[in-house]
Amino acid sequence: MHNNHITPPAQRYAIVIGRTYGSGGRALGRMIAERLGIAYYDKELLEAAARHGGVSTDYLERRDERTPRVVAGFMQANIGISSLPWYSLPSGGDAAYTAISDAVTAAVAAGPCVIVGRTADYVLRHSGITVVSIFVHAPIEECARRIMQRAECDNAKAARDIAERANKLRAAYYNFYTDRKWGDAAEYDLTIDSSRLPLEQLADIVIDYTRRRLAADANGNNVDKQL
Repeated sequence: MHNNHITPPAQRYAIVIGRTYGSGGRALGRMIAERLGIAYYDKELLEAAARHGGVSTDYLERRDERTPRVVAGFMQANIGISSLPWYSLPSGGDAAYTAISDAVTAAVAAGPCVIVGRTADYVLRHSGITVVSIFVHAPIEECARRIMQRAECDNAKAARDIAERANKLRAAYYNFYTDRKWGDAAEYDLTIDSSRLPLEQLADIVIDYTRRRLAADANGNNVDKQL
């Protein structure tokens, strides 16, 4: 059984969630944030980045979790492959990515929070706080079902196509801006198949793990060594 509005730990921490499209990662993140009584950031990061980064919200929305245009064509041809051998980190700073990364850093500085996507696990790797990184996935049929439930389309084939395209874009974005591989279990603290248990129970698992991690880190574990 779980409690609503759990008293959050006193330490600074962030729970960051990568997710395949339609897996329910966003819903799980919101549920965890509500249960812990902490902030939740998803699209809200774009608004914050626009306010503080000197770029428009429309500009950020068009580039949200997308690789820079200059390599978009090349990346589409190499989708699903790990980061480019000749360019795995931004050179000179892509305006959208820099603005969103700054918003991630500012969100964590404001207090404990849940952040969905935007390579938050990578951005916060040297933050000095406990970062619990999660990747949520599900079989494509389950993701398609969720997508249809959200009324994004009305047939399973179209839903699968939407999910597969979105996953390729997210993988390209993550791999391009980090030295990691999107969806690789070795890159995360927890990987979760959201089709196995109800979201409420998955939230229990994440919250329990987070509390245990915080207790371990408070007792002297090196936060950075696991990131």
